[in-house]
Amino acid sequence: MSIDKETARKVAKLARIAVPEDRLEPLAGEFNAILGFIEQLQEVDVEGVDPMVSVTPMRLKRRDDVVTDGSKQDAILANAPDAREGFFAVPKVVE
Repeated sequence: MSIDKETARKVAKLARIAVPEDRLEPLAGEFNAILGFIEQLQEVDVEGVDPMVSVTPMRLKRRDDVVTDGSKQDAILANAPDAREGFFAVPKVVE
C-alpha cells in the first residue's frame, strides 16, 4: 500500500490538520514509512507467544472479595451535620 499526495491531503482534512501544500509530499513519505514499518512488524512470527500486558512479570496485589459493612459508620457519621439512628438526616424535600 502506498500513500500519495492526494491521500495525504485527504487524511489531513479528515484529521482537521492544516498542512501547507509544500508539506503534503513529505507527509505522504512519512505515511509510507510508517506503513512500511507496520508491514515489517506483520512479518514477525509470533506463533506460540502469549500476549503481554506488561514488560515486567508483576501481578497486582488482590484482596479477597468479601462483603462487609465497612465498619466505619461512626467515623463517617461524625462528619455529618445531622445524623440520627445511624443514618444521615436530611430535610424533607417531598411534601
